[in-house]
Amino acid sequence: MRKITVAKGDGIGPEIMDATLEIIKAAGAKIEIEEIEVGEKVYLSGNTSGIAKESWDVIRRNKVFLKAPITTPQGGGYKSLNVTTRKFLGLYSNVRPCNSFHPFVKTKHPIMDIVMIRENEEDLYAGIEHQQTDEVVQCLKLVSRPGCEKIVRYAFEYAKQYGRKKVTCFTKDNIMKQTDGLFHQVFDEIAKEYPEIENEHWIIDIGAAKMADTPEVFDVIVTLNLYGDVLSDVAAQIAGSVGLAGSANIGEECSMFEAIHGSAPRRAGQNMANPSGLLQGAIMMLNHIGETEVAEKIQNAWLKTIEDGIHTYDVYKEDTSKQKVGTKEFAQAVIANLGKMPSTLKPVTYAKGSALNLPKYKKRPAAKKELVGVDLFLHWNGTNANELAAKVQALDSNGIKLSMITNRGIKVWPEGFEETFCTDHWRCRFKPTEGSAITKQNIIGLLTQALDKNIDCIKTENLYTFDGKAGYSLGQGQ
Repeated sequence: MRKITVAKGDGIGPEIMDATLEIIKAAGAKIEIEEIEVGEKVYLSGNTSGIAKESWDVIRRNKVFLKAPITTPQGGGYKSLNVTTRKFLGLYSNVRPCNSFHPFVKTKHPIMDIVMIRENEEDLYAGIEHQQTDEVVQCLKLVSRPGCEKIVRYAFEYAKQYGRKKVTCFTKDNIMKQTDGLFHQVFDEIAKEYPEIENEHWIIDIGAAKMADTPEVFDVIVTLNLYGDVLSDVAAQIAGSVGLAGSANIGEECSMFEAIHGSAPRRAGQNMANPSGLLQGAIMMLNHIGETEVAEKIQNAWLKTIEDGIHTYDVYKEDTSKQKVGTKEFAQAVIANLGKMPSTLKPVTYAKGSALNLPKYKKRPAAKKELVGVDLFLHWNGTNANELAAKVQALDSNGIKLSMITNRGIKVWPEGFEETFCTDHWRCRFKPTEGSAITKQNIIGLLTQALDKNIDCIKTENLYTFDGKAGYSLGQGQ
């Protein structure tokens, strides 16, 4: 008997969780439930995290968390519990299968069977933002080699475990050559370890367009956090409905399973909500904990129910559905179909031991790291880059010289264009002259001189090479 943590959430959450638990218990799942309270009630009690410390203890002890949607109150500085949970528990992999159920659920894409595997902890979702000048704010995009390796390996292991034929990587590394470039590089490295699985890379913009137009050409997609968040909702919607999609959040120690939709408070208490998204999450949970036969039985019963035309209001269509039912009645229909197989939709067969046991990340030997320059970011209200250059060149000393100025990434000095629009946020790159070197003491000297000359330096970024390879980008147009 496996003990799991359950939170019934807010809005439609309690209704769809009750329906989901009723189905998985009827199917014979060997689970014991320990319930906690999270969400709106906890937030409004004065806890801005939406969860009590004692509840964290329960989740960490049981390792497996089945969570219904929750409501985060507007205003008041409340943080998303979903994001917090993923980061606190190291749930690095977000897995979202997106299937079409043609002709029983209306879709423009009758042949669609995609699994979206999204990195879940870093990228722009690190949430590190600063206002640096009157006109410019910054958000840091953090991408790590461990984060890339873990999610890419998970994608290939998932494909291997579930008999998938291809893994596609989506990035924007033609623009973000360091961050997205690292993700693509790691993808290519790890793909070589799985020669039996086809691999390919798409630039995210044309890849997203292709997925929305011709989803049948994709199988498993692995991508960074923000892209995956957007694309997985698009994929779920074009498959038929976001209400049919479940989500798994997998870490090295813990896991969380949920629907991808929200708490829909307008539908709460009306016995209308579709429990399918949360049920799909629960099926993924059962696979994860080794209850593959029960997971298989439930999924096939659910497919049979969809095939029978027994639908909740969100997917009910007069020309394809046969009976509109509520939350409780839908759960009863799935239970009545336990042990039955769909006849048109493809029945599922899960391999025994479907949980993926990936090795923990091992650090690589440190690269040879060499300081080769520094970028000073300035707040300056002028508009003429030549004027700024003359002002900043006064900082040149000890073989350290101004080599470039950019504004919003585009080179504006030397040889800038008058047509380039500039804000009050300037990057000034200093490099050593030939035969010289730069030290951190030189950087302190630059900052001291800037302070003495009333130059407003708002940030510095050291420029390094790693094993001789530049760890920084050129200016656009350089």
